[in-house]
Amino acid sequence: MKSTLLALVSLLFVSCFSDPTTDPVDYTVQNEKEIKDYLTAKKLIAVKSDTGLYYIINEPGTGKQPTASSNVTVAYKGYFTNDKVFDQSTEAGISFGLQQVIQGWTEGIPYFKEGGSGVLLIPSSLGYGSSTRGPIPGGSVLIFDIKLIKVN
Repeated sequence: MKSTLLALVSLLFVSCFSDPTTDPVDYTVQNEKEIKDYLTAKKLIAVKSDTGLYYIINEPGTGKQPTASSNVTVAYKGYFTNDKVFDQSTEAGISFGLQQVIQGWTEGIPYFKEGGSGVLLIPSSLGYGSSTRGPIPGGSVLIFDIKLIKVN
């Protein structure tokens, strides 16, 4: 179990590498529709950033607010728009630098202050692009329920 969790958590720390044998596919239109359909089906209202990241702030938090270069501790659950979970931390969360994770986390986590929680809906362009990473198929929209425990 520990090795499985470690392998899945390491997915967050992998940059978007291109496969030299294939051209990247642009999933922008498909991802946008998928996110909007998900929000409609779940009756959720999200804010869309200029980069295409959608976020929902359930609790803004009251502590320190991280920057894109901060080290943070976050508890999370990652899943697809079909609600299938592909990764989850413990309630204690995991610590990492926001420059070491997918772009959707680097941009999204700073919307919260310590103690804050919400949802990040990440199009593939801010995740793993058209590359498959473990249980995450290329072109996937990633959804994360997050709680910012601490800015380290």
